Parts: sequence; C-alpha cells; structure tokens
Amino acid sequence: MVAVARIINATLVIPELDKRSFWKDSSNFSDVFDEDHFINALSNDVKITKKLPKELATGTRAVKHFRSWSGPVIRAAKFDSRLANNNLPLDIQKLRCRACYEALRFPPQIEAMGKLLVDRMRSYGPYIALHLRFEEDMLAFSGCTQDLSSAEADELRIIRENTPYWKEKEINPIEQRSKGYCPLTPKEVGIFLTALGYPSNTPIYLAAGKIYGGESHMAELRSRFPILMNKMAALDYIVSVESDVFIPSYSGNMARAVEGHRRFLGHRKTISPDRQGHLFSEKALVRLIDKLEQGTLKEGKHLSNRVIELHRRRQGSPRKRKGPITGTKGTERFRSEEPFYVNSLPDCLCKKELPMQATE
Repeated sequence: MVAVARIINATLVIPELDKRSFWKDSSNFSDVFDEDHFINALSNDVKITKKLPKELATGTRAVKHFRSWSGPVIRAAKFDSRLANNNLPLDIQKLRCRACYEALRFPPQIEAMGKLLVDRMRSYGPYIALHLRFEEDMLAFSGCTQDLSSAEADELRIIRENTPYWKEKEINPIEQRSKGYCPLTPKEVGIFLTALGYPSNTPIYLAAGKIYGGESHMAELRSRFPILMNKMAALDYIVSVESDVFIPSYSGNMARAVEGHRRFLGHRKTISPDRQGHLFSEKALVRLIDKLEQGTLKEGKHLSNRVIELHRRRQGSPRKRKGPITGTKGTERFRSEEPFYVNSLPDCLCKKELPMQATE
C-alpha cells in the first residue's frame, strides 16, 4: 500500500486490519505496530495520516484493484501483494523494503517481550522456530485431510461450505497434497526434522495458533521433540525472525513474511520443506512419507540422506528472486512468481564490493 500511494501520489491513511477474516480479530493497526514510527520512518517517501479527514469521511469512495481510479478517496480492495513483483523502478522496490523492514515495528512492550522470549529459547541452546500451519481455518480452506479422521474431515468440509467468502467448495485432498498446497501435518514435521538430523533435545518454538485436534495430532511430534514452546502471534513473528533455524510447514503469509525478513537480515537459515508430490519424482518429501506409511521405506540413514539431499538448496541461501514460469499467463503467471516480500534480492540487498584481486 505504501508503494501504491507513492506511485499514484496519494496520501495514505493508516491501514485497517481485516476484521472479517475467519478468526474475526478485533485488533487495530496501532495495537500491533508502532504507528508513530511507521509515519515518521516513511515521511520522506509518502504522506501518511492516521484518519481520513472529516470532509472526506462521508464522501464517495472508489473501491479499486488499481487498474484505474477516480475521485478523491480510493479504498483499496483487500489484497496481500497485488503490486507486480518484478520490473518496477528500483526506488519503488527499495521503498517496499523500507516499509516492510524498517517502518513496520512492533510497539516497545511487544519488542521487549519478544526479546525476553528469544533469550529464554536461547538459554536451551540454538533453537528452531517451527511455523506449524495445522489450524482449523487452514485445513478447512485448503481441503487437506492427511492424518485426519473421517469425522474431522467432514467437520472441516462443513466449515468450508458455510464460509461464504471461500469460493472453492469441492476440493480433492489427494490432488491438493500432490500439488504442494497442503501444510505438513505435525506427524510429517516430526519425521522431517528427524530425517534432517535434529536430535530430540532440540528446542523448538511453535509459531502457531490452536492446533486442530489438539494433543491427538501433536502427540507424535511432541514424543520426538519434547522441548516445545509457544506464546502469541506478534511474539511468534519476533521469535521466528530471530531463530537459529526457521521451518514453515506451509508457505502462507506469515511464513513468507518471516522468510523475506530473514533474507533481508543476512539470509538466515530457513528450511522450506518440499511439499509437492512430483508425480514422477520418487524423492519428493510427501512421496517418501507415503512410503513410510505403506511400509515400503523405513526411517533411518537411507531416508535421512534422501531428505537432506532434497533440501540442500532450500535453506535460504542468497539467490535472485524467481520469475514466472515460462508459458504461464494471467493470474497463473503472477502466482508462479516468487513474491517480492519473500525474496527482495537483488533490489533491496546491498552489493558489497570485493577487494581487487590479481588475475593470471
């Protein structure tokens, strides 16, 4: 929104947080972020006001997706990142990074609590922040049913059918999982971490809401990694960004934001599980887990070697942002691009000059 306001030379009104989502969170922007710091940090880029002026508050508002606009007030349609990821002026790309990583700051009391929690986790040793997206809304929305009972799957299907702003109602869970659209289950995460070689005494911070099914689905993960802790959403972000290793079970909005922030801070280690089924790949993670379930593969060194090799290049090392998949068009082309806020290289990450070296 900051970049859009700059592009169209508009005054930005402090954003309203979505209060109509599945969880109906009543928080305001100032409850989550330091509002004054946000305004001051961007004062040289965009004019920002806390509220719409009274003379405009009751006027006509154009609700737009920014294809065109008119009128004194534009209310942006709800979106996560509709601005193009690539081929924008460099000053706009840098502004996006300033907005995300410098202007957005939690209030001092939340920052202080986050630091205390990070210090506490570090007292146990290097820790993993695990974004476990195995919550009711995620499972109902995605239609994923792996490791669920038939009663649980039916309950989630009914929730999806009764949620009007979720357009897709009939979903094939097997197809979803094979395309990589499903989060790893707690059980699958436990297998994954073990295969990567993490010992059972590894401290893990659980960045998640209420896990669907509670302890019935967490039992196996907890049995493998008993040092599990969690707190609240704002703290989840802080502890995840500062963790020694960040592992998301699903690439949702928070996971992507954390991954991008960690890249911006120096490409901190982020292991992104390969959730796609890859019909013709016998090495894909979910296919390996399926073989475990079928009894045709056992946990141990062989599985570990395959999982490690599969994720050798999925650990947040520096690389340029991925462009769209060749041959795709329209929405599918946009979706195939790596989002700007996941990887701002090379636009926002400074290049260090290498010392002159003699050549033969």
